[in-house]
Amino acid sequence: MRTLLNILNFILGGFFTTLAWLLATVLSVVLIFSLPFTRSCWEITKLSLLPFGNTAVHVDELYPENRSAVLSSGGTLLNVVWFVLFGWWLCLSHIVTGVAQCLTIIGIPPGIANFKLAVIALWPVGRRVVPVELAEQLRAHPDRRFYR
Repeated sequence: MRTLLNILNFILGGFFTTLAWLLATVLSVVLIFSLPFTRSCWEITKLSLLPFGNTAVHVDELYPENRSAVLSSGGTLLNVVWFVLFGWWLCLSHIVTGVAQCLTIIGIPPGIANFKLAVIALWPVGRRVVPVELAEQLRAHPDRRFYR
């Protein structure tokens, strides 16, 4: 079912949002000052391509032993800069795609996935794309590390 929904998302507009994320990834590499955003762009590009079966979790959930106030503050600052440079137009692309998908009856599940991606597009720094099953394990056992 996930494969079918991923194909449906791709056909009904997910291709364009994935291209937008790839453009943001390339821009973050070309503009030297935005290199810290490249990893987050690439992670969310994967999620935009295959939103069903994957989810984004914060690195603090993946590696709870590495939590640091300094890194969290730096991530927040990077997310603010991200919003100004890239976040708002990527969020709008997901909202427009989600609305267009929801206008078709068959496109409602991919549309909802795009609305979730719109929220992630606003604050992506520090997120990693993992399978849904791993995210459920992390949330069920927050003190244990499963991802390597």
